[in-house]
Amino acid sequence: MPVKNRFAELLPEITEWRRDIHMHPEILFETHRTSALVEEKLKSFGCDEVVGGIGRTGVVGIIKGKSDTKGRVIGLRADMDALPIFEATGLEYASKTEGAMHACGHDGHTAMLLGAAKYLAETRNFDGTVAVIFQPAEEGGGGGKEMCDDGMMDRFGIDEVYGMHNWPGRPVGSFAIRSGAFFAATDTFEVRFKGLGGHAAKPQETIDTTVMAAHAVTALQTIAARNADPVSQIVVSVTSFETESKAFNVIPETVTMKGTVRTMSPENRDLANKRVPEICEGIAATFGGRAEVDYVRGYPVMVNSEEQTEFAAEVAREVSGECIDAPLVMGGEDFAFMLEERPGAYILVGNGDTAMVHHPEYNFNDEAIPAGCSWWAEIVERRMPAA
Repeated sequence: MPVKNRFAELLPEITEWRRDIHMHPEILFETHRTSALVEEKLKSFGCDEVVGGIGRTGVVGIIKGKSDTKGRVIGLRADMDALPIFEATGLEYASKTEGAMHACGHDGHTAMLLGAAKYLAETRNFDGTVAVIFQPAEEGGGGGKEMCDDGMMDRFGIDEVYGMHNWPGRPVGSFAIRSGAFFAATDTFEVRFKGLGGHAAKPQETIDTTVMAAHAVTALQTIAARNADPVSQIVVSVTSFETESKAFNVIPETVTMKGTVRTMSPENRDLANKRVPEICEGIAATFGGRAEVDYVRGYPVMVNSEEQTEFAAEVAREVSGECIDAPLVMGGEDFAFMLEERPGAYILVGNGDTAMVHHPEYNFNDEAIPAGCSWWAEIVERRMPAA
């Protein structure tokens, strides 16, 4: 079972959709144009139901098979939002919105799922129902959680759910997947060190917040080096360090530090949640100051279900001939919220030799479209074979 011929025929049309979406990137929940385009396409395909406004700007299309003897419903999910990045590709279809860019390939994900929806609505060669899910705000906004909180799974009776992401560096159209924990939980912290500012020539009259924060940057690494099990996965990154004063001769009263914690287990997540405040508050007290710590839990660990992962890999191998075991990914993915509510699997499709995602020169590879569309369509037709 290679790539479906229909998607080779549809490739120019799907590519046109993708590039149009690429030219008009929208951030977080502000996917108004994209959502409207998705709704219009789904209605034109003849979907049995199209519902917008789920999770603020999410869209769900319902496609019923030729029969429905078992009442099964499969969800297929794509993300729609872009990133706040200035595009540097120089493409003729580059972003027309300054400071926004589809630098993660969500334009490709949306176009591929639209292509699969068009095919499934044409053929309906399955026994059951498909819910095609178009989600906003994957890039830090938790749009997947918002759609779940709106009751999407129960409303449409979804039994299991599948997602896909492109992956630069892998051969175009090849696949990779892993069962169990796959993408990391992603939490953030902001620490405000408070002391006593003053003249840099008289440090003895100050409580130096820069010294506090500098010690904290190093000490936070002991969470991974000395608190967590050495064979487990945990990454603590301080990504922002800002002093209240920008002068050469002023010791600042306040320093603000920000960062992220990425973990693959609930135990390490709880550990970091406990140790980040303890370390920062303890260091501040040592130097006579204080620390105010805001620790925010973000996306949970994304966990692929074993049965659905084996099935997804089997379909991928038949579509492209290759589906390798994927490595653990310390990035976050809010498809995790959907997998907390329903069993399912998330797969990576090769994007070829392109810039990595979140880079200003990244571009989704349109040659991956037929393989991605075929995988989604085959998930439906093989999981719910026509009666």
